[in-house]
Amino acid sequence: MNAVILLGAPGSGKGTQAARLAESLGMPHISTGAILRQAVTDGTELGVAARDIMAAGRLVSDEIVLGIVEARVSAHDCRRGFILDGYPRNRAQARALGEVLSRLGATEWIANIAVPAEELAARVRGRRGTDGRQDDSEEAFRRRLEVYESESLPLLDYYGDRASNVSGLGSRDEVFGRLCAALPFATAQLVTQ
Repeated sequence: MNAVILLGAPGSGKGTQAARLAESLGMPHISTGAILRQAVTDGTELGVAARDIMAAGRLVSDEIVLGIVEARVSAHDCRRGFILDGYPRNRAQARALGEVLSRLGATEWIANIAVPAEELAARVRGRRGTDGRQDDSEEAFRRRLEVYESESLPLLDYYGDRASNVSGLGSRDEVFGRLCAALPFATAQLVTQ
């Protein structure tokens, strides 16, 4: 089982590339926000706990999110592998996820889509104009970038040389090509399709 962990700042294109990679490899694209909302909708034990916490205006604990992620990556459609987008977000989550993946016998593949800050800001301004995304206001983007830099960027040190840096500059096809090249199993799998 191949577990691809995509890292990158807000606006780096990791969601776009995760979806494309998942489609190309026939693996689920797992966004933690989406599976959290699904667990709440499904009324699972962890989903009910998350719903109650979110209704109180608090952040869902790492333990609950990990439980929801573990349930999802243990599902039948993930037996060949999956693409994680938006998780882990900090070192504690990365350590806990590593333990889960080890129990599942998964091989971790970590790729960071690297984009300079000025390009990220330009992308988000453009996306705000075309998509009208609420989370792309200038202030919201600055807050998301600060959280990323303080909590998620240190994951590159945590993963060390296990993480591949992939330039997120250029066309979507160019970035996708570099991403696939950074994931040797993906290159082999794409060639055989």
